Amino acid sequence: MTPYAQPPQPLALYGPEFAADPRSHYRRLCEYGPLAPVRLAPGIDALLVTDYQAAVDLLRDTHTFTKDPRAWQATVPEDSPVLPMLGYRPTALFSDGDVHARYRDAINDSLALIEPHVLRAEVARVAQRLIGEFAATGNGDLIAQYARRLPLHVFVTWFGVEPGDGERIVNGIAGMFNSAENAATAYADLVEVVTALVADRRARPRRDLTSYLLGHPVNLDNDETVRQITLIMSAGHDPTTNLIGNTLLHMLTDARYAGSLHGGAMTAHEAIDEVLWQDPPLANLSAHYPRRDTEFHGVRLRAGQLLLVSYAAANTRSTPAPSDLAVRSGASAHLAWSAGPHRCPAKQPALLIAMTAIEQLTSQLCDAELAVPVAGLKWRPGPFHRALVRLPVRFTPVDMSAEAHRLRAAGEAADEAPAVSIGP
Repeated sequence: MTPYAQPPQPLALYGPEFAADPRSHYRRLCEYGPLAPVRLAPGIDALLVTDYQAAVDLLRDTHTFTKDPRAWQATVPEDSPVLPMLGYRPTALFSDGDVHARYRDAINDSLALIEPHVLRAEVARVAQRLIGEFAATGNGDLIAQYARRLPLHVFVTWFGVEPGDGERIVNGIAGMFNSAENAATAYADLVEVVTALVADRRARPRRDLTSYLLGHPVNLDNDETVRQITLIMSAGHDPTTNLIGNTLLHMLTDARYAGSLHGGAMTAHEAIDEVLWQDPPLANLSAHYPRRDTEFHGVRLRAGQLLLVSYAAANTRSTPAPSDLAVRSGASAHLAWSAGPHRCPAKQPALLIAMTAIEQLTSQLCDAELAVPVAGLKWRPGPFHRALVRLPVRFTPVDMSAEAHRLRAAGEAADEAPAVSIGP
């Protein structure tokens, strides 16, 4: 067994210091071996898996580890800010075996209703409308005015959420990921919105994913339906927002993109792939708990002890050189989508949303550049995500008034069509 030094105390993964420079923290953690002690919030410790092979082994080992957090949760204060992310709910994320398969079937079948060409067209239409709202000003915040709002529209459309409840959904999800003092309140508000939506669709079904989940053959009850929807929303909106934002930042600051969003040697697809390797929007998650006292990669574990996978750190132990990122037939796959039975089921729609969003923006604001120094950018604190607060840019003003008029007309027609394909 390789002797590794142990840190004097768990390394904090919350607060502005970690948010500003997570990579240096990951480098330090990797010095302590494949698993290292971390602190997720005051008084809440975990072991973080930073080694690539150890991460893959953990994600695939359903015999030694469980996803059910209830034994661990019993040792955590009820008001802990990490519980909205890690506390038990009856969902695919916190279950194993047949229970997990039941929830997963409902989620997979629902997501399969989303036609890729319909999704691409809808994202393109909304992207053009959002860009048109600030294109004439010559400046904008690509997080607040674009990356945050575009996935919101998709989820509102998919699930049939009332437009006025959209901001409550986004704020609820953001509060969960930030894992600050208001996390429980934020999650409760998200649940309240979705609970009302599910009750309405139970009484008055429509052609949306909420109605489909309620009618799925696995017979989800109302609470189970609420929990699957909040899981899909929380796992989809914030990470997709961050993927768009982090990729745009990468394209604005990497010399291979010629210092602009358009016209460089690298494509949006390559930029997204690099971000998923180097700066994944969901940095640390995949909570697992040993079913019994055991040893894992040379580390003694207690039954019920919390382990998290650091996709960001593990990727660095397997990442090819930048020049080889586009061609890596012999390299390991990145872990940004997790692995094993709990691998992200929404990889394809998330990639399609991000790709379309970036292509639409780069085609319109082709000379955009950062409006502040890179060092002046702020990142949202929290142990789980990699998320910009703002992404301010400046560019040559673009008059999109005629295009905006056309899109408004197209939008009115699109609003009459179902969001997803659910039979005749």
